[in-house]
Formats: sequence, structure tokens, C-alpha cells
Amino acid sequence: MTAPANAVPERAEQSLRQTLLSPGYRRLLLLCVLLGVPIALACFFFVGLQHELQHWVWTSLPEAAGYDTPPWWWPLPALVLAGLVLAPIVTRMPGGGGHLPVNGLGGAPVGPRALPGAVLAALATLPLGVVLGPEAPLMAVGSGLALLALRRAGAGGDQRAGAILATAGSTAAISTILGGPIAAAVLLIEGAGLAGTQLVALLLPCLLASATGALVFTGFGQWTGLEIGALALPELPPQAGPDAGDFLWGLPTAALIAVLVTLARGLGHRTVAWTRHRTAARTVACATAVGVCVAAYALITGRSPAEAALSGQATLAQLAAHPHAWSVGALVALVVCKGLAWGIALGALRGGPIFPSVLLGAATALACSGLPGFGATPALALGISAAAAAVTGLPLASAVLAVLLMGRDAHDQMPLIVMASVVAFVVAQLVRRTVPETGGTAPGGAPAPGAAR
Repeated sequence: MTAPANAVPERAEQSLRQTLLSPGYRRLLLLCVLLGVPIALACFFFVGLQHELQHWVWTSLPEAAGYDTPPWWWPLPALVLAGLVLAPIVTRMPGGGGHLPVNGLGGAPVGPRALPGAVLAALATLPLGVVLGPEAPLMAVGSGLALLALRRAGAGGDQRAGAILATAGSTAAISTILGGPIAAAVLLIEGAGLAGTQLVALLLPCLLASATGALVFTGFGQWTGLEIGALALPELPPQAGPDAGDFLWGLPTAALIAVLVTLARGLGHRTVAWTRHRTAARTVACATAVGVCVAAYALITGRSPAEAALSGQATLAQLAAHPHAWSVGALVALVVCKGLAWGIALGALRGGPIFPSVLLGAATALACSGLPGFGATPALALGISAAAAAVTGLPLASAVLAVLLMGRDAHDQMPLIVMASVVAFVVAQLVRRTVPETGGTAPGGAPAPGAAR
């Protein structure tokens, strides 16, 4: 005899209830709340120090040398230095300095043993302008501290608890720069690909840890007055809701963004294969190539090389507030030069892939916004959503991120944001069929450095 139609949902509900009411799970929830505090503090000091070092390299030092803005050649010594610093970390330290950004935010969590290398690689190279973001190193901080706490509590052998805590720690960490727990939780939960009781059991710890972490992070930032460089758009040009012209031009633009982002990722995969041999020397060569691309942007446009060298939060905010301050030629140069630099960095350097891709998407869309009937604000919204969907493969999380960034304009722009996210996701999947990808191994044939150790 077959079971009644409602028997399976009832059993799933009972299983979920047993999981949620079990003493072990309740202790896990409490631990996630407690872990959110030290993880947020660690992330605050990490991001604050990175921001201060970045300001010193790209503002204080040029001014001390007599320049109002960094000269065009400034990225060349900075990126050579970044390669020289990163090469021994990648080849000699446990974990290889963190996971390869070309693999996105997936992979096994960074464990306590690999955490020092990931932090050192990020703090030593991100301020020098390696065209990558802080999101992946922050996730490494979150997962590493969570697994360390679990090990200290004597429960290091519990693999299920370790996986949940590592995910919750990563969510708490990345929520600090994504403006809160919602976007971070959706990003990681959609990436986990779970459903039913497994989803709920993982979602609650992630939300608790990230909400606690975001609260502490925001409060500590207000108390100290330090800038943390979170992804935010404080100003947006006034714009009514999207009309037919915005959809007519916007959806092909989303497809174009997906093609550009996916081709850049393909370059990153080729870079991974190239740096597997003679890793140290080729890491320095790749960093130097990134510096050449950034210097080329400054030479072509006459603008600051920092716009192309850094992860993109500040430049994205400037684009949003003053979208017409860039000529179409400058935007195209930013997309080409930064896109090439980002593609190289994805396969050889260390950092996060999302923030630079969002800037590339926004710049591409704004370059197209001069077309008849295509507004700047709809272009900005779809550019963010399309780029995030193309690089992460997570259309829902990408749409949520764009909605949160657009603020009060999000309600009107939401249909375009969602459609752009879906179009970019589908196009990216089609393009990836023709772009070769490497496996999840670090240069030199070592296991992927994201593995928890």
C-alpha cells in the first residue's frame, strides 16, 4: 500500500520540529548568536585596517609625493609589490592565501589553520589595488573563527555542526559589508542549494549570527567613526519607474554584461592553468599585468588609476551619484581595462569577485544609458543585478542585493532588476558552455585552499 498523500509533508514537519526543539540545536543557535559578536568585531577591524591602508597607498602617499591624485604609473610599483608579497603566501603558507576568486564564493570553508594566510594575503595586497573585493577574505574570517570556536568547545569532530557554524560565521562576516543580514543570508542559502527541513535548519543560525554581527558592526562603526567601505549607494539620480525604452535597451544590456563578465571569468580560468607551474614567478607576472591594465586606464582617460585598481565600492557610489561625470569613452575604458585586470586577478591573486563585477556591470549599463529612452537609474539597477547574477550564478540573491542597494528607488525598478538578473543568469550559463574552466585546485596542484583545515 502507498502512504497517504499528506504523509510525507507530515513526516517532514515532524522531523523539522524534532530538529528545532532538540537541545543540541538550541545550543547551536545560542552559539551562533554569541559568535556573531566576535566575528563582527574581527571583521570591523579587518575592514577598517584595510580601508586605512588603502587610503594611505592611494591618497596619503601621492599627496606626500606632491601629487593631488595618483599619477598614471602609480599602480605599476604597487602591483609589483603586491605580487612579490603574495607569491610566498600562495606557495608556502597553509591554505595558499585563501580560495581562488575565479571559483566564486563556493567551496569548503576556510579553517583555522588556513585563516592566517588568507588574512595576510588580503591585508597585504587588497590595499595595493589587486582589483578584487574584501568579501571572500571576510567569509574566511567568519568561517575560520567559527570552526576555531567549535574546536575549542571540544566538538570539532561533529561535521554537521561544523558545516552549520562555518556557514553561519561566513554569513555573519559578509553581512557586515552587504548592509545587513538579508542579502548575505539569501546569497549563502541559495548557494547551498538546500530545501525543506535542511534549509530551515541552516537558515536560522545564519540569520541569527548575521543579524547579531551586523548590529555590532554598525554600532561599533558609529562609536569609532571609522570608515569601513561597505557596499552602499548613498545618492541616486531622481528617476521615475522604468518604461518600455528601459526594458527595450535594458535586457540586451543585461545579456551583454553577462557575456563580458563570463569572458573575464574565462580569462581567470586560463590564468589558473598558467600559474600552476612556476607559481611564484607567474603570480608576480600576473600582478604586474594587472598594474599595466590599471595604468592604461589612467593614461587613456586622464582619471585616477584608483578607480580601476580598487574593489569598486567607492567608484560605484560616485557613478550612482554623478552618472554623467564620466564620458562614454571613460566608461568603456573602465570596463575594458578593469575587466582585463579583474580577469587576470581572478585566477592568480586573492580576494572577492563580486564587488568589482558589480562596478563593471554598472559602468557597462551606464555607458549604454545614452541610448534613446534608457534612463541612468534603471541602467544602474539592472547593471548591478546582471553582473552579480553572472558572476555568482545566484539570480535571486543578485536581485535582492540590487534591490537593497537601490533603496527607495527599488520598488519602481524591481521588475527590471528581476528580469535583468534572470537574463544575465541564463546568458552566462550559455556562454560558459564555450569557455573552458579549470578544477578547484590551487596552483601547483595543491588542494583548493578554501578547504577547511
